Amino acid sequence: MKIKMMVIGKTSASWLEEGIALYRKRLQHYCDFELEVIPDIKGGGSLEIPKLKELEAQSFLKKLTPRDTVILLDENGKEFTSEGFAKRLNLWNDRGEKNLVFIVGGAFGFGNALHEKASLKISLSPMTFSHQMVRLIFVEQLYRGFTIIKGEPYHHK
Repeated sequence: MKIKMMVIGKTSASWLEEGIALYRKRLQHYCDFELEVIPDIKGGGSLEIPKLKELEAQSFLKKLTPRDTVILLDENGKEFTSEGFAKRLNLWNDRGEKNLVFIVGGAFGFGNALHEKASLKISLSPMTFSHQMVRLIFVEQLYRGFTIIKGEPYHHK
């Protein structure tokens, strides 16, 4: 199974980049993982929020293929425990899903076109995290999910 995380804009903090790199390396043992950074919208700071969200959505949609299963990391999405997320990963694998694409939107969330394309929306917490921090939190949870599936000692109950 190939898993891609798509994000808008570069990570600005080196400590976040280091954490993401650590879990990307660990994920190599479990899946084909890719992180794709979509450039920020030029002049986005001067746009109204709905317009910015739609332009970001179009940037993501251009990179997707018809074979991709799109999952949005969205504050209004379904919440999972780590064990529940591992079960969902296993289910996708058992169903033969080849390309899972998890998308982290910009600071204001997702445009309507991207909401319509998504097969699932996942919330990482009832709390709100910056779209930069979500990247690290998600790759750690992805790694945790695979260790749970494999029965490895990383996750403790």
